[in-house]
Amino acid sequence: MTNQTLQQRDRDATSRWLKSYYFTRAGVSIVWVAAAFLLGSRMPLIAALLLVAYPAWDALANVIDAQRSGGLKANASQALNVAVSVLTAIAVAITLGQGMHAVLAVFAVWAILSGLFQLITGVRRWKTGAQWVMVLSGAQSMLAGVFFVEQATGTALPSITAIAPYAAFGAFYFLVSAVWLAVAQARRRSTEGAA
Repeated sequence: MTNQTLQQRDRDATSRWLKSYYFTRAGVSIVWVAAAFLLGSRMPLIAALLLVAYPAWDALANVIDAQRSGGLKANASQALNVAVSVLTAIAVAITLGQGMHAVLAVFAVWAILSGLFQLITGVRRWKTGAQWVMVLSGAQSMLAGVFFVEQATGTALPSITAIAPYAAFGAFYFLVSAVWLAVAQARRRSTEGAA
């Protein structure tokens, strides 16, 4: 078996893992957005739990993904993303008592940093396919962070529904990536079957 064949098998295995991972990330984000609008907007305790859970889930998801790709030591951008997400979950829990302006400021910093690390991870994984979507998602996350800064310093009282569209865009990007990989894998199988 040639080195090129082994590399292709590794890329295929990574692509299959990422497809299921991205579908899972999209599904969790969709559930979070629905809970934010249906429950969090009316129940402060549920909103608080959701606000802490969102970056905590991101940290866990990045740990799981990195473990499938050689571990956190081999994936510096994901290791940094885990650290930032854990710190964000803690900071959100602390700032909840100071009001949503403070929470939104924490989310602003997180969106910028996690977006940067997602962009870097997407560039690093470019050959596995569908990473242009992750690069775009990372860039959009950074822009959302800037928008959150404006809201955090504004006079209008923000709520969890100010963060829900950010999570919805994340779900969209993960879903597009998963579908893109699924289509690419189906094409590759049909090409190999016809050969």
